[in-house]
Amino acid sequence: MYRLNLPNKITLVRIFLIPFFLVFLISSSKIDPLFAALIFGLASFTDWLDGYLARTTNQVTLLGKLLDPIADKILITAALIPLVELDRVSAWLAVVIIGREFAVSGLRTVGMSQGIMIDVSWWGKYKMAFEITAIILLILNYKILFIHFQFLGTVSIWIAMIMGLVSGIDYFIKFWTQFNIRLSQS
Repeated sequence: MYRLNLPNKITLVRIFLIPFFLVFLISSSKIDPLFAALIFGLASFTDWLDGYLARTTNQVTLLGKLLDPIADKILITAALIPLVELDRVSAWLAVVIIGREFAVSGLRTVGMSQGIMIDVSWWGKYKMAFEITAIILLILNYKILFIHFQFLGTVSIWIAMIMGLVSGIDYFIKFWTQFNIRLSQS
């Protein structure tokens, strides 16, 4: 019987936080966006924590490599769709971001089926950081003096989309390069 290690359990916590996050995000109370942002922030922190623990304690597993990106995609998708409904993110922008996530996941899955492992690039890590920042700002949607969280969140989500497209292209290039090397060796 396979036992989940601590990093994989932390990844599962990220998934289990999503329904709680959504309850606060779609609520009409004025205080609930703060709780939604806190839960989303905590869930996002688990993304860093599970990876850090897996690498530093030598507990990187195939399950973790599969589960972690799925948890990330569920979290980002669960945030973007309600933010579209709340009119804080353009629907087309959310579709591009979510579509990129599915395309890269599909490519990684095909790659793994061919014995090709495509590691996460720094572009993808920066993209995720901008997505998290943007989503928290868009959830809060505050105006404090001259600082408008909606504007900052919109700028951040645009940067995340651009970085996502760049990292998606990077994944495709890495895949085709490794795939062509494999073909030439056969």
